Amino acid sequence: MSIAKRVQQWATFARTWHIYDCTWQNPFESAALVKTHLMGLHKPIYHPMISKRGFCTTHLQQLQRSFHQPQLCPIYQLQKRNMGRLGTVDPSSYSQPDLITTEHSVLNWKVDFDATKLQGSVVHRFNVLSTNLEKILLDVRDINVTNATLLAGGSELPINYFISDPVDDIGQKLTLELPAGTAKGSLNVRIDYETSSSASGLQWLNPTQTLGKEHPYMFSQCQAIHARSVVPCQDTPAVKFTYDAVIEHPTELTALMSAIIDKKQPGKTHFKQEVPIPAYLVAIAIGRLVSRPLGENSNVWAEEAIVDACAEEFSETSTMLKTASDLCGPYVWKQYDLLVMPPSFPYGGMENPCLTFVTPTLLAGDKSLADVVAHEIAHSWTGNLVTNKNFEHFWLNEGFTVFVESKIVGRMQGAKELDFKMLGNLTDLQECLRTQLSGTPELTKLVVDLSNCGPDDAFSSVPYIKGSTFLRYLEDLLGGPTVFEPFLREYLKKFAYKSIETNDFKSALYDYFKDTDKKDQLSEVDWDLWLTCEGMPPIIPKFDESLANVTTDLAKLWSTATVSKLVDNKDIKQTISIHQLIDFLGKLIESKDIVELNESKIKLLESTYNLNLSKNAEVRFRLNRLIIRARLINRLDEIIEFANSNFRMKFCRPIYRDLAAWPEAKPAAIRNFVKVKDQMMAVCSHTIEKDLGLK
Repeated sequence: MSIAKRVQQWATFARTWHIYDCTWQNPFESAALVKTHLMGLHKPIYHPMISKRGFCTTHLQQLQRSFHQPQLCPIYQLQKRNMGRLGTVDPSSYSQPDLITTEHSVLNWKVDFDATKLQGSVVHRFNVLSTNLEKILLDVRDINVTNATLLAGGSELPINYFISDPVDDIGQKLTLELPAGTAKGSLNVRIDYETSSSASGLQWLNPTQTLGKEHPYMFSQCQAIHARSVVPCQDTPAVKFTYDAVIEHPTELTALMSAIIDKKQPGKTHFKQEVPIPAYLVAIAIGRLVSRPLGENSNVWAEEAIVDACAEEFSETSTMLKTASDLCGPYVWKQYDLLVMPPSFPYGGMENPCLTFVTPTLLAGDKSLADVVAHEIAHSWTGNLVTNKNFEHFWLNEGFTVFVESKIVGRMQGAKELDFKMLGNLTDLQECLRTQLSGTPELTKLVVDLSNCGPDDAFSSVPYIKGSTFLRYLEDLLGGPTVFEPFLREYLKKFAYKSIETNDFKSALYDYFKDTDKKDQLSEVDWDLWLTCEGMPPIIPKFDESLANVTTDLAKLWSTATVSKLVDNKDIKQTISIHQLIDFLGKLIESKDIVELNESKIKLLESTYNLNLSKNAEVRFRLNRLIIRARLINRLDEIIEFANSNFRMKFCRPIYRDLAAWPEAKPAAIRNFVKVKDQMMAVCSHTIEKDLGLK
């Protein structure tokens, strides 16, 4: 039998028995080359060109008899895998951006609501940085690749590809084999594929799960590492690329992406993103959507039933955008639209370029929660323009964004509100350390180690609040906003369109101030203490506490006084703002001991502050946590009703954690979670399963 025939037979039974997943176009690949590319697949691999007397297993003998093969020896034995660092640049990505990087991608997708899949292709234009690169490694997760093709000089050359075993919470490695002698420079590859019906980065809603009840809805959430479930890619923030997209969809629905609409046809929409972005910022949403203008280059999109309320709630968006531009520099993304999501959206907001996603839980009726939009606007510079190289340095995205967000709030509402907001953040951080991260103190560091932990599991308020506190400390140390804000603007200009690590920020800081009288102050900074210490920030800056003192005193009063003494106390009836009410309730939750936390005290709280009439989700959330702490089992139904009203992780996770710690309520919480978890995005259900001890 010829070598070509034997290798063809090998490829056939390899695919049939799932020994590895590959497509063979070149039957003359040598055994040595095959061996090179199969290393690391973590499955028992055999090759017909290598034989060894005496090695045999029953299953292998059956295969050999079927194909009249000689006895085979294992090239690579099955081994138990420890995740470790997947790449030298990014511990959570198989891609090798030091060897090859994506420059531009063209997406062609057909949206199949019946199969709940995206079907189509992606063409990546790579820049090869290494001579004689043998393979391209991409990240995938539950993606069915059907073909891979090298595009060169007007011709198409099929190339070999195979997918490794999945790693929990990470995904898989897609290997694309390149022809020998591949040169440096531009390289175009097309991958034909379809997503899984349960892709972690996509949420499919049937009509009954939408407000209109007539049409389906689909949206994505790719941060942190879920783009790999939507498109085979270098799913690392170390790589930035532009993209075009053509989306086929039902004609009655509107398609939106994190890009500018280039052309619209019935059932087909063309998009163009000309500013390089990391894969986690690729976003899509399709539904029965309408828009209302918010400003010259800004609209709000939502379902018809709520779009007018959304336009009113977010009417200050253009003012926020101008304020941010004054702080950070020119806005490079052209369009700034908001899309108000269905309740299953897991975050408060997501800074997808040109199209910020926001949760409907922001619709309080009084614009009191619109600060989230200021946060997402700030991301247009801190995160989208200057990006963390990997998620171990996530604080460079979120700490800077909270810092800029607070400055936007300060310029619009005053310095006292700025400081009050940052003090309130510290209360939230304290609660996070006490509950969510109590068993994983290593994740309370500002720069974390993700060698054996997925970014979703490490996600918390630490990079947001500890990071912004560090920046406020540096600002105060160096002379205040008049000194630090010019540096901030220069920092954003210096690293625009780039992905960086903490040391890059540190170097930029020292370079900026090295010839000034501030260099002595910088010598006072204990970088190891700030970056690697666990727990709360090592130094709390001096804030204006006038607004916070009111809420601190109220929390102390309500936690130490009996109901009978509170009823006639005039202090509880003083006028406070909605933000002070939220902060007060949060501090009350954090009180170690609360005297007479019973149904009578809860009812007095509700009547004093009109909590039952509040449409504010932050207020309702904190009230429900106090009800749980009071162990009012008769109100369990309304707690679960709130948990089911939205699947924003900020609200869902603490509620389920609290219920899990309440023995009488935990079974009902688990039953409810099992019933509704398919309505959640994967990042939400995955973390709640762990919170409930189910995973």
